[in-house]
Amino acid sequence: MTFVITAACIDVRDESCVEVCPVDCIYVDEEDRMCFVHPTECIDCAACESACPVGAIFAEENLPREAELFKAINADYFQDKAAARARVDAAADGSVL
Repeated sequence: MTFVITAACIDVRDESCVEVCPVDCIYVDEEDRMCFVHPTECIDCAACESACPVGAIFAEENLPREAELFKAINADYFQDKAAARARVDAAADGSVL
């Protein structure tokens, strides 16, 4: 299991989750519209979930159906940032890639 950051983070990027993560597995670059959890580095401590001021972070098994695509987006970010960013843009615009 891992934690997943969802659409509520888009264009918010509060980064409170980054500050509380004990293993530094949450990433965000200047050009990113949201933060991303590295799926294999996450230790499932849940510190990020309660730190998020917009409720954008969910345990994978509690991920709302409408946010399922963000599981793949978070994982894809660490393989192909450009593709993940395009999917975030599409999600923000209401279309899905």
